[in-house]
Amino acid sequence: MSCGYVFYENPVVGVAAIVLNERGCVLLGRRATSYRGLWCIPCGYVEYAEDVYAAVVREFKEETNLDIVVESVFSVQSNFHNPEMHTVGIWFLARVTGGELKAGDDLDEIAFFELSSLPPLAFPTDEKVLKMLAEQLQPGKLPSGNRSR
Repeated sequence: MSCGYVFYENPVVGVAAIVLNERGCVLLGRRATSYRGLWCIPCGYVEYAEDVYAAVVREFKEETNLDIVVESVFSVQSNFHNPEMHTVGIWFLARVTGGELKAGDDLDEIAFFELSSLPPLAFPTDEKVLKMLAEQLQPGKLPSGNRSR
């Protein structure tokens, strides 16, 4: 039996915003740094003492130059794709309220894609979340309040 300090390695929290256009296509960004050339739902990490809702609005703005309003939490998942860091991700449904679409921060391109025709994705959990989203959407119907301009 040992007495003393026990080291716990806690996961880092990430956030991502799912934005759909009027046709039901999802906004994705092509990564310019890690996982270069692969696509993801615009995302980032929550800073220390930052609220998760504020973090997703900030990260989305940094990566897309768009302003959003969070509509709801869509999914929470554990991410195990990076063996050096365990993260917990929160995917929010969001609506665009302003700004001009322009890739920034970790992204070099931004585009809308049909859920049935996605580009190569960087993160397995994005693939899982987008599959869940596609299963929930009926043809021609979007989740309430989740339309971008």
